[in-house]
Amino acid sequence: MTMTGYFTHPDCRKHEMGPGHPECPQRLDAIEDRLLITGLSLALERREAAPASLTNIELVHDPMYVTSLRGLSEGLKSEIDAGGPRYVQLDPDTSMNISTWDAALCAAGAALAATDAVMAGELTNAFCAIRPPGHHAGRAQAMGFCFFNNVSIAAKYALERHGLKRVAIVDFDVHHGNGTEEVVVTDPRMLMVSFYQHPFYPLDHIHSKASNLVNLPVPAYTKGMEIRELIESAWIPRLEAFRPEMIFISAGFDSHREDDLGQLGLVEQDYAWITYRIKEVARRHAKGRIVSCLEGGYNLSSLARSAEAHIRVLADV
Repeated sequence: MTMTGYFTHPDCRKHEMGPGHPECPQRLDAIEDRLLITGLSLALERREAAPASLTNIELVHDPMYVTSLRGLSEGLKSEIDAGGPRYVQLDPDTSMNISTWDAALCAAGAALAATDAVMAGELTNAFCAIRPPGHHAGRAQAMGFCFFNNVSIAAKYALERHGLKRVAIVDFDVHHGNGTEEVVVTDPRMLMVSFYQHPFYPLDHIHSKASNLVNLPVPAYTKGMEIRELIESAWIPRLEAFRPEMIFISAGFDSHREDDLGQLGLVEQDYAWITYRIKEVARRHAKGRIVSCLEGGYNLSSLARSAEAHIRVLADV
């Protein structure tokens, strides 16, 4: 019997980057509401995650970067107390508020707690409803709405703390996971497979040709059936040959045709199909072990429906 965990934390709703920003707390509300309305929440084991330790964050991120983020958070609190600004801007798209530090620790902590539970056999797989997202965060850089690279931290944790020999990261966000790639290329124990719209954000990223990457850049308006064909011909053979002992998913639902932040043409059924194919690989090589973490998805309706489709396949319901 499949047991699927649902990991989140109230602090993940407290981070926000100003009125009108697409990466908003309502994203998590939309997913929660959809799971309640459809009854899918009854099939999930809900768990509240503890914040990640800095030791585990630093499996991926430079300690000086982590220290600087904490310092910015503490400085912001002091400024607000003195009547100063409510945000500190890190790049044109990414800013911190008074709760960002705690939210980022809890987002990474959810991914780690899910990894522990799946590795212990308490759960077959898990979905982490978390924000801020992570796959643009590099070793020493916040960007693209991201502060800590949640999936990369969990994947490194599985290797270093649980002793796995091979883990795979699957990224189906409309934007390329440049921060995750930065981590993966230095570690042959990791394989990353992804598709993403190109040319698109991050425009200045130079795509690596490392042997443990399967990058599938696709043009705007590519539809789901074309993506499925690429996955069958490129992702699946590499995943099968790599034989991952655990699979981590950067689940970005901004590739949906209704999401205005991208121009790809996926629909809910495509996310269900992708999830099913990943589950088949995990069943053969990884004892079914999957941890999926929310990345993008900014149209609240399509985000909620797509996340439901993804989670429904994970949970076998």
